[in-house]
Amino acid sequence: MKYYLIAGEASGDLHGSNLMKALKLEDSEADFRFFGGDLMKAQGGTLVKHYADMAYMGFVEVIINFRAILKNMKQAKEDVLANHPDVLILIDFPGFNLKIASFAKQHNIKVFYYISPKVWAWNQKRVLKIKKVVDKMFCILPFEVDFYKKWEMDVDYIGNPLLDAISENTPDELFSVNNNLSVKPIIALLPGSRKQELLNILPDMVAVSDLFPNNQFIIAGAPTFTLQDYQPYIGNRDIRVIFNNTYNLLLHSEAAIVASGTATLETALLKTPQVVVYKGNTISIAIARLLIKIKFISLVNLIMDDLVVKELIQNDCTPITITEELKSILYDKTYRTQMLINYEELALRMGQPGASFKAAKLMVGYLNQTQ
Repeated sequence: MKYYLIAGEASGDLHGSNLMKALKLEDSEADFRFFGGDLMKAQGGTLVKHYADMAYMGFVEVIINFRAILKNMKQAKEDVLANHPDVLILIDFPGFNLKIASFAKQHNIKVFYYISPKVWAWNQKRVLKIKKVVDKMFCILPFEVDFYKKWEMDVDYIGNPLLDAISENTPDELFSVNNNLSVKPIIALLPGSRKQELLNILPDMVAVSDLFPNNQFIIAGAPTFTLQDYQPYIGNRDIRVIFNNTYNLLLHSEAAIVASGTATLETALLKTPQVVVYKGNTISIAIARLLIKIKFISLVNLIMDDLVVKELIQNDCTPITITEELKSILYDKTYRTQMLINYEELALRMGQPGASFKAAKLMVGYLNQTQ
């Protein structure tokens, strides 16, 4: 069968690649065409557009880049229509993907949504549109099943694909040696994969390193960037950037400073104590605070429905506040232990690996029913 996937950011590329791997096991004739990234490209098929040219986050950023977004959308619609796949698989990225879903539905192309849009966070009435334009929804967060049930929509809960990615990671016992690191305890910095995240968040992260001379700070390099992208923020500081090895970096870190996003959940599942930070365009954040109706921004706290990890957002995110929280994580044994105990409960709620394979099996099964 012909599968067309659309992922618009790094996490979508990761989940898309694992889904493609699983689909190939279920369907020996699987043919892929996609918007995605290097991980999806490694699974084969045709990469139409790289997510590095698509990831715009925030209301103001979207307005500024509106022409580019419209151009990408036009390309996606034309390419989907020209290739007319058996199914269009949309991976999160709702602002873009829900419009593509409507277009596909108008042209009688089956639509599967893998990793639900965060409609539970704001503008919940978008579920009504989803019910019209999406044939099957595959959810990865436990509380999403009950949320959709309130809107009389049946969805498939397949577990979380991050568990698949983490379980497939090969621990590197010689990580420090292989990367020529010092013996100082590591603090990992995960500033995100978007340019505006580097601009807004990384300066505060690297400034914190000045106050912890007994630690070494290492940036988890995003695949969308090169060392040259990070260098202006690092300056003369002795901060390394390590690419394509984030899980092993976290496994060998005493703590992490993490930009809000999927990485907060990955960090927790890898049992690394963290402080969650986020800064964006002032207007975008102000609008978001008016619209978003949830208590927390990090997936860790949302899933646990409790403040497990500290969230420092916008004006609360400064080198001083990050330093204070990092000191608690590193030196307050009771505080650190409680965070790790909460991580264990989180892992239990998340379940076992196998989400990608469960999703692939369900998808192929649904498609075979309609052949």
